[in-house]
Amino acid sequence: MKTLKTLYDVQQLLKKYGILVHVGKRKWDIELMAIELDNLYKAGILEKKVYLNAKLVLRHEHEYEEKLEKENRLD
Repeated sequence: MKTLKTLYDVQQLLKKYGILVHVGKRKWDIELMAIELDNLYKAGILEKKVYLNAKLVLRHEHEYEEKLEKENRLD
């Protein structure tokens, strides 16, 4: 498995297992993807390295979304 670097990479990983996420708001999508990753890992489907890599990408993307929301509130 190649290293996951983007949100798209994580989406493609989840898609491999039949999981498509689209809640409507990017931040919510990221949060639901994190829950789905947790479930796949707990079920023993994902290797620890892949799981941690994907969670890191999601954490980064979630922090970015939080930053954008905060900046937009200040405008």
